[in-house]
Amino acid sequence: MTGRRTPVHRRRRGRRPPGDGLTWLLGAAVAATVLRWLAAHWWLLVLAAVTAAAAVAAAAHRRLRAAREQRLHAARLRLALTGPGGLDRLAPDAFEYAVRDLLARDGCRARKVGGANDRGVDVLAEDPTGRRWAVQCKHKRDPVGGRPVGVGVLYALAGTYRRSHGAHVAVVVTNGRFSREALKWGAEQGILLVDRPSLARWAGGGRPLWEVLPSVPAPRQGRHR
Repeated sequence: MTGRRTPVHRRRRGRRPPGDGLTWLLGAAVAATVLRWLAAHWWLLVLAAVTAAAAVAAAAHRRLRAAREQRLHAARLRLALTGPGGLDRLAPDAFEYAVRDLLARDGCRARKVGGANDRGVDVLAEDPTGRRWAVQCKHKRDPVGGRPVGVGVLYALAGTYRRSHGAHVAVVVTNGRFSREALKWGAEQGILLVDRPSLARWAGGGRPLWEVLPSVPAPRQGRHR
């Protein structure tokens, strides 16, 4: 007796969803439309390419100009200190006059008072906002390798700038550097210190001293010129 065969179920081939063909046709139609539009407006592609190239060139030019200005600025700072007639080449008395002239350049009424009885102050100045500045100048023959300005200079200025000179701001200016103790004590007592890098920025950069230094006391009320 022949056994009945088990029917074999054939797998049905998967059918593509009805929307796939329509989506493809729509995509192709959109692409063709875009290509036709671009072909008709080819000049827009050229304009976009030219604009992009100009933007890249302008960015490169700005970088080159910024680098050139930075080099020129650094050169001006070096010349202010070490160039012909630079601050390092001055005698101590001429250095005090140079500090006075820098304050005058900033718009201050400044005068040199340093001498045998200067009471710790070499230059007195009044800025455009009414602040009175008392400045002690310390010129160094060997500004890089020589001894730093010590805290004793700050002690002398702290004891006289208010009582003897009626100043609101006390500053020590040097073409050298300050000792660690002087830096710490000056920060604690509010005495502003202009070291070699700060002096170069002040003399060679054209910015007023109160913009070069941090933590300058606020202008006095009602004293504007």
